[in-house]
Amino acid sequence: MEKKEQAILKITEEMVRRGGYNGFSFREIAKQVGIKSSSVHYHFPTKEDLGVAVAKYYTERFFETLGQAQALLDNNKDPLQSYISAFRQALTKDKRMCLCGLLGAEIDGLPERVVEQTQEFFRLQLAWLEDAYRLMDPDKNTNTIARKKASQTLALLEGAIITSNVLDDITLFDSAAELLLTQA
Repeated sequence: MEKKEQAILKITEEMVRRGGYNGFSFREIAKQVGIKSSSVHYHFPTKEDLGVAVAKYYTERFFETLGQAQALLDNNKDPLQSYISAFRQALTKDKRMCLCGLLGAEIDGLPERVVEQTQEFFRLQLAWLEDAYRLMDPDKNTNTIARKKASQTLALLEGAIITSNVLDDITLFDSAAELLLTQA
Protein backbone atom coordinates (compact mmCIF):
# COMPACT_ATOMS: atom_id res chain seq x y z
CA MET A 1 0.00 0.00 0.00
CA GLU A 2 1.43 3.36 -0.93
CA LYS A 3 1.82 6.19 1.57
CA LYS A 4 -0.95 8.40 0.14
CA GLU A 5 -3.42 5.55 0.21
CA GLN A 6 -2.49 4.73 3.81
CA ALA A 7 -2.77 8.39 4.81
CA ILE A 8 -6.23 8.56 3.22
CA LEU A 9 -7.32 5.47 5.15
CA LYS A 10 -5.97 6.79 8.47
CA ILE A 11 -7.72 10.15 8.07
CA THR A 12 -10.94 8.48 6.96
CA GLU A 13 -10.82 6.13 9.94
CA GLU A 14 -10.47 9.09 12.31
CA MET A 15 -13.37 10.89 10.64
CA VAL A 16 -15.65 7.84 10.70
CA ARG A 17 -14.79 7.09 14.33
CA ARG A 18 -15.65 10.70 15.15
CA GLY A 19 -18.75 11.22 13.02
CA GLY A 20 -19.90 7.94 11.52
CA TYR A 21 -20.02 6.86 7.90
CA ASN A 22 -21.59 10.13 6.80
CA GLY A 23 -19.09 12.15 8.83
CA PHE A 24 -16.53 12.50 6.04
CA SER A 25 -16.20 13.82 2.54
CA PHE A 26 -13.53 13.37 -0.10
CA ARG A 27 -12.84 17.12 0.02
CA GLU A 28 -12.20 17.06 3.80
CA ILE A 29 -9.97 14.00 3.49
CA ALA A 30 -7.97 15.59 0.67
CA LYS A 31 -7.50 18.76 2.70
CA GLN A 32 -6.21 16.85 5.75
CA VAL A 33 -3.90 14.64 3.69
CA GLY A 34 -2.67 17.62 1.65
CA ILE A 35 -3.74 16.35 -1.76
CA LYS A 36 -6.44 17.16 -4.31
CA SER A 37 -9.87 15.60 -4.00
CA SER A 38 -9.32 13.95 -7.38
CA SER A 39 -6.35 12.09 -5.84
CA VAL A 40 -8.64 10.57 -3.21
CA HIS A 41 -10.99 9.50 -6.01
CA TYR A 42 -8.05 8.02 -7.90
CA HIS A 43 -7.38 5.60 -5.03
CA PHE A 44 -11.01 5.12 -4.01
CA PRO A 45 -13.44 5.95 -6.84
CA THR A 46 -16.55 6.00 -4.61
CA LYS A 47 -17.41 6.59 -0.98
CA GLU A 48 -18.46 2.94 -0.79
CA ASP A 49 -15.02 1.85 -2.05
CA LEU A 50 -13.39 4.00 0.62
CA GLY A 51 -15.78 2.72 3.32
CA VAL A 52 -14.98 -0.89 2.44
CA ALA A 53 -11.24 -0.17 2.37
CA VAL A 54 -11.20 1.61 5.73
CA ALA A 55 -13.22 -1.16 7.43
CA LYS A 56 -10.90 -3.79 5.95
CA TYR A 57 -7.81 -1.78 6.93
CA TYR A 58 -9.12 -1.47 10.51
CA THR A 59 -9.93 -5.19 10.68
CA GLU A 60 -6.51 -6.22 9.42
CA ARG A 61 -4.72 -3.94 11.88
CA PHE A 62 -6.88 -5.10 14.79
CA PHE A 63 -6.07 -8.76 14.18
CA GLU A 64 -2.44 -8.08 13.38
CA THR A 65 -2.08 -6.31 16.72
CA LEU A 66 -4.06 -8.98 18.56
CA GLY A 67 -2.26 -12.00 17.11
CA GLN A 68 -3.41 -15.61 17.11
CA ALA A 69 -4.85 -17.12 20.28
CA GLN A 70 -2.54 -20.15 20.08
CA ALA A 71 0.55 -17.95 19.71
CA LEU A 72 -0.51 -15.93 22.76
CA LEU A 73 -0.92 -19.11 24.80
CA ASP A 74 2.43 -20.40 23.55
CA ASN A 75 3.97 -17.19 24.91
CA ASN A 76 2.22 -17.58 28.29
CA LYS A 77 -0.24 -14.76 27.56
CA ASP A 78 -3.94 -14.89 28.29
CA PRO A 79 -5.82 -14.52 24.97
CA LEU A 80 -8.89 -13.07 26.68
CA GLN A 81 -6.81 -10.45 28.47
CA SER A 82 -5.11 -9.58 25.17
CA TYR A 83 -8.49 -9.24 23.48
CA ILE A 84 -9.81 -7.00 26.24
CA SER A 85 -6.65 -4.88 26.03
CA ALA A 86 -7.19 -4.37 22.30
CA PHE A 87 -10.68 -2.98 22.99
CA ARG A 88 -9.50 -0.91 25.95
CA GLN A 89 -6.83 0.69 23.77
CA ALA A 90 -9.56 2.17 21.58
CA LEU A 91 -10.89 4.01 24.63
CA THR A 92 -7.65 5.01 26.31
CA LYS A 93 -5.14 5.54 23.51
CA ASP A 94 -7.33 6.29 20.52
CA LYS A 95 -10.10 8.00 22.53
CA ARG A 96 -12.55 6.61 20.00
CA MET A 97 -15.14 3.94 19.43
CA CYS A 98 -14.31 0.68 17.69
CA LEU A 99 -14.65 1.60 13.99
CA CYS A 100 -16.64 -1.48 13.02
CA GLY A 101 -18.74 -1.22 16.17
CA LEU A 102 -19.69 2.27 15.12
CA LEU A 103 -20.40 1.10 11.56
CA GLY A 104 -22.44 -1.75 13.02
CA ALA A 105 -24.67 0.76 14.78
CA GLU A 106 -25.29 2.40 11.39
CA ILE A 107 -25.71 -0.87 9.48
CA ASP A 108 -29.16 -0.08 8.06
CA GLY A 109 -27.87 3.06 6.34
CA LEU A 110 -24.64 1.67 4.89
CA PRO A 111 -23.93 0.58 1.33
CA GLU A 112 -24.04 -3.19 0.82
CA ARG A 113 -20.29 -3.75 0.49
CA VAL A 114 -19.57 -1.71 3.64
CA VAL A 115 -22.18 -3.80 5.46
CA GLU A 116 -20.44 -6.98 4.27
CA GLN A 117 -17.01 -5.79 5.43
CA THR A 118 -18.42 -4.71 8.80
CA GLN A 119 -20.08 -8.11 9.21
CA GLU A 120 -16.77 -9.77 8.34
CA PHE A 121 -15.12 -7.92 11.25
CA PHE A 122 -17.72 -9.34 13.64
CA ARG A 123 -17.53 -12.86 12.16
CA LEU A 124 -13.75 -12.81 12.59
CA GLN A 125 -14.13 -11.56 16.17
CA LEU A 126 -16.47 -14.40 17.04
CA ALA A 127 -14.27 -17.02 15.37
CA TRP A 128 -11.17 -15.70 17.18
CA LEU A 129 -12.95 -15.73 20.53
CA GLU A 130 -14.39 -19.22 19.99
CA ASP A 131 -10.91 -20.49 19.19
CA ALA A 132 -9.45 -18.75 22.24
CA TYR A 133 -12.05 -20.20 24.62
CA ARG A 134 -11.59 -23.73 23.23
CA LEU A 135 -7.80 -23.44 23.52
CA MET A 136 -7.87 -22.01 27.04
CA ASP A 137 -9.92 -24.91 28.43
CA PRO A 138 -10.63 -27.63 25.83
CA ASP A 139 -12.29 -29.98 28.33
CA LYS A 140 -14.77 -27.39 29.56
CA ASN A 141 -15.30 -25.32 26.41
CA THR A 142 -16.97 -27.49 23.83
CA ASN A 143 -17.79 -25.89 20.49
CA THR A 144 -21.26 -24.91 21.72
CA ILE A 145 -20.02 -23.43 24.99
CA ALA A 146 -17.13 -21.63 23.28
CA ARG A 147 -19.58 -20.14 20.74
CA LYS A 148 -21.87 -18.88 23.52
CA LYS A 149 -18.96 -17.41 25.47
CA ALA A 150 -17.63 -15.74 22.32
CA SER A 151 -20.95 -14.04 21.57
CA GLN A 152 -21.36 -12.94 25.20
CA THR A 153 -17.82 -11.55 25.29
CA LEU A 154 -18.18 -9.59 22.07
CA ALA A 155 -21.58 -8.20 23.05
CA LEU A 156 -20.40 -7.23 26.53
CA LEU A 157 -17.26 -5.48 25.32
CA GLU A 158 -18.97 -3.65 22.44
CA GLY A 159 -21.62 -2.47 24.90
CA ALA A 160 -19.01 -1.53 27.47
CA ILE A 161 -17.01 0.52 24.98
CA ILE A 162 -20.15 2.40 23.93
CA THR A 163 -21.25 3.07 27.51
CA SER A 164 -17.78 4.10 28.64
CA ASN A 165 -17.41 6.41 25.67
CA VAL A 166 -20.85 8.02 26.09
CA LEU A 167 -20.37 8.59 29.82
CA ASP A 168 -16.63 9.27 29.55
CA ASP A 169 -15.94 6.74 32.29
CA ILE A 170 -13.33 4.04 31.67
CA THR A 171 -14.25 2.28 34.91
CA LEU A 172 -17.46 1.05 33.25
CA PHE A 173 -15.39 -0.77 30.64
CA ASP A 174 -12.99 -2.07 33.27
CA SER A 175 -15.88 -3.48 35.34
CA ALA A 176 -17.20 -5.36 32.31
CA ALA A 177 -13.72 -6.68 31.54
CA GLU A 178 -13.25 -7.81 35.14
CA LEU A 179 -16.53 -9.70 34.98
CA LEU A 180 -15.36 -11.50 31.82
CA LEU A 181 -12.01 -12.44 33.32
CA THR A 182 -13.53 -13.82 36.53
CA GLN A 183 -16.03 -15.93 34.58
CA ALA A 184 -13.61 -17.25 31.94
